[in-house]
Amino acid sequence: MGGWRVWAGDPILRGVLAGVVMAAVATIVGVVALWPTGEGRRTAVANADEIGLVTDRLSATVEEVLDRRCSYSTDEDPQDCRTLTLIVHEGPEAGAVVTLPEINLLFDHSAPDLAVGDRVVLGYEDSTNSYFYADHDRRTSLVWLVGLFAVVVIALGRFRGVLALLAMAATLVVLVAFVAPSALDGNDPLLVAVVAAAAIAFISLYLTHGFTPTTTVALAGTLAALGLTLGLSSLFFELAEFTGLATEEALILPFIAENLDVSSLLLGGAVIGALGALDDVTVTQVATVAELRRHSPHLPTTELVASGIRVGRDHIASTVNTLLLAYAGASMPLILLFAVSDQPLDMVANSELIAVEIVRTLCGSIGLVAAVPITTTLAAVVLRPSIADDRTRTDGPTKSTPASPIPRAAEAAEVQSESPPRREPRWEDFGPVEDE
Repeated sequence: MGGWRVWAGDPILRGVLAGVVMAAVATIVGVVALWPTGEGRRTAVANADEIGLVTDRLSATVEEVLDRRCSYSTDEDPQDCRTLTLIVHEGPEAGAVVTLPEINLLFDHSAPDLAVGDRVVLGYEDSTNSYFYADHDRRTSLVWLVGLFAVVVIALGRFRGVLALLAMAATLVVLVAFVAPSALDGNDPLLVAVVAAAAIAFISLYLTHGFTPTTTVALAGTLAALGLTLGLSSLFFELAEFTGLATEEALILPFIAENLDVSSLLLGGAVIGALGALDDVTVTQVATVAELRRHSPHLPTTELVASGIRVGRDHIASTVNTLLLAYAGASMPLILLFAVSDQPLDMVANSELIAVEIVRTLCGSIGLVAAVPITTTLAAVVLRPSIADDRTRTDGPTKSTPASPIPRAAEAAEVQSESPPRREPRWEDFGPVEDE
């Protein structure tokens, strides 16, 4: 690859590459040092089992739905209940027909609206040998959706779409196999999240876009912006004095994982959450600068940076709003509860549940904004003006000589005839090429 030979001969480019290599080494060392032993997860499972949080989940089919007066209903206080009869397909009593306890339709608003033949998930408590309704069985619909998503991505992205799906799978593996078990082992959740975010950045960018100089530039910009986001988030999480115990899940975690720092886990989640949008911004900016350079090979670096940043402004405006909508959309029930609480807006924002999302959004957005000039400048340094074109400009005639339009037209035709035939651009074209 000719682009890498250019990196070897340029001190600035070698510095960028050295920084990425050091980050890769640090990431590998971090993954090895923080790799989970599984002991923390086993202890957490045992603790959760002691307080009744661990139960078996079994597939079942609704056999009968019967709505009638509750067995404890009286003429003075009539109440309606729903009784579910199901066929269990798994567990120690596979094939058995079980009837669940009555569900009071007046007081229990979570009563499932089921019909005969529906697939559901039952919970089974081994100590009491009892079943209870857990959830709808929606696994089949999820599989169909995953298949549809894969088809759409591959149909549009072709081979690169396949690579994107592999990168997504690798991200899930990192989160499930490394982040969660390592944090349960007692390692600092923030450090685990930072190492995981760096690993995801390396894997997803190189796997999706190839091991090229321009991908390395995008990766360098991503890591730099991620470091800025981490610094800002750490500062304002500390100033805001978040406890991390504002949700029901966070209140349960200290009982099943005693060594877990919940506030640090909250900060780590903010770092990982900002990574996805950063990848999008940095890759787009590098591709934009590369395309500008391809069409204007002798454009000065300063003008190239200015042009790339102008293009990035629109992208940033939409991406920042995307972060806000993503966090707000995930908290819609909470937003409705605050709307009916009749509290002033500043008091609503002061609550930890809302304040955490505000800090996440704003710190992540600052990182996104900073990613544009950082990545654009790095890309412009890599894709420098053509030396041949600059030498022609310097050594050419300094005085303009009068000439008729016909020779000018002839010169233009000659230049056009010497230019290579146009073809569709490829991703490989976006990398720096060795100067002739």
